[in-house]
Amino acid sequence: MNHPRTPHPDVTVVGIGADGWGGLGGAARAVLGAAEVVVGGARQLALLPKDACRGERVAWPSPLRPAVPELIAAHAGRRIAVLASGDPMFYGIGRTLTEVLGTPLRVLPHPSSVAYACARLGWAVEETEVVTAVGRPLARVAAALHHGRRLLVLSAGAGTPAEVAALLCDRGFGPSRMWVLDQLGSEDEQCRDGVAEAWDEPAHDALNVVAVDCRRAPGALRLGAVPGLPDAAYEHDGQLTKRHVRAATLGALAPAPGELLWDIGGGSGSIAVEWMRTHPSCRAFSVERDPVRADRIRRNAERLGVPGLGVVLGGAPGALGQLPPPDAVFIGGGLTAPGLLDACWDALPVGGRLVANTVTLESEALLAEWYRRHGGDLVRLAVAHAVPVGTFTGWRQAMPVTQWAVAKAGPVPLNTLPGDDR
Repeated sequence: MNHPRTPHPDVTVVGIGADGWGGLGGAARAVLGAAEVVVGGARQLALLPKDACRGERVAWPSPLRPAVPELIAAHAGRRIAVLASGDPMFYGIGRTLTEVLGTPLRVLPHPSSVAYACARLGWAVEETEVVTAVGRPLARVAAALHHGRRLLVLSAGAGTPAEVAALLCDRGFGPSRMWVLDQLGSEDEQCRDGVAEAWDEPAHDALNVVAVDCRRAPGALRLGAVPGLPDAAYEHDGQLTKRHVRAATLGALAPAPGELLWDIGGGSGSIAVEWMRTHPSCRAFSVERDPVRADRIRRNAERLGVPGLGVVLGGAPGALGQLPPPDAVFIGGGLTAPGLLDACWDALPVGGRLVANTVTLESEALLAEWYRRHGGDLVRLAVAHAVPVGTFTGWRQAMPVTQWAVAKAGPVPLNTLPGDDR
C-alpha cells in the first residue's frame, strides 16, 4: 500500500478567506502564530493581526513562479507559512509550490470561493462548471457554454464581470442570467444580478466571482459537447474538414485528458479545436504554412473557447522539430511531402495514434503502403447530402475521403518471434 510522502518540514500552506483572521480555525492560527516567516500577497498579509503573527512578512514578487525556489531557499531552516486564497490546491499557490519544490506540503485549506458561491446560490458544486480567468484568457469560457448549464467564472479583477457579459452576448448567450458575488465570506459581501445582454453594472470589487445560468438566444448556433460541430461554427476558405468526416476523424484520434495532438496542415484548425474542446487539459499544435490560414486558426480557436491552441507557421516536417512529443498526430494535408510520415511516426510513442485523411490517388497509394507495413484501419468515408433537383430531392456526393488510422505498436519481444520454439 502506498502512503503519501512526508510533507516538507519547513513549509505549511494556510488557506485564508476574505473574512481574514476571524475565519481561521485553531490549527491555522497556531501555524501562523508560530511561523518565523509568513509569505503571501499584500492583501492577504494585511488580514493578519500583528500581535498574533509576529513572524517576518514577505510579499510575493512578480512574476511569482520563478521566484519560489530562491525565496524558500533564502529562509531555509525557518518555519515558513505561506498564505493562499481559499483552498490552496484549487487554482492556488499550493500546486505551484508542490511542483516547484518537488515535494508535498502540509496544507490547511479554507472554503474556496466556489464553495461559498454555490452555497449562496443553492447550486450543487458537482454540477457546476468552473472556469478561471486568473492568468488565463477569458475566451476559455466559450467552451463551457451550453444551454441550461451553470457556470462559475473566477475573476481576474473588477472588470471581469462586464467582459463575461460581453462574451456571452457575442457567443449567442445574451439571455443568460448573471450574478456577481463580491468579497465572499467577509462582512462586505455583496451579490448583484442581471441579464448579460442588459448588463450595465459598474466595476465591482476586484475579489469577485461571476455566476452564469446559461441561456442560448433563439436562433443562435447550437454547439454540442462532442466532436462534429456545425461547419458554420468555423471561419474558413473551403479548407475545412467537414462535419461528418471530422467527427469520424476525432473518433479515430480518441483524445484523452492531458494528451497532446499535432494537427498538420491545419487549414481552419477544426480538428485541433475539437480535440481541445473534449477536455480542458487537452493540448494541441496546429501546423500551417499559409499565414492567412494560420491567423484564421487562431480566430477560430479563440471564438470556440480554446485560445491555448498553439499555431505553428511553417511547413512539415521542417516545422515539427521544436514541438513537444505528441500523443496523437493528424495529417490533413501535405501527405506526400518528403519525410513527413516518417517524421510523424518516429515522434510518436508506443501506443500513440496517427490518423491521415486524403482525397487524392497519390496520397491514397502512400497510405496503402503504410497500411501494408504497419496495419491499422484503412477506410473510405463517403458522405452525400440531400439537395433540390428541380422540384424533387436527390443526393449530392462529396469527394470520398480515404482515412488511415493506426496505433504505434512496440517492438516484438525476441521470445515471441514467429517460429521461436523456446
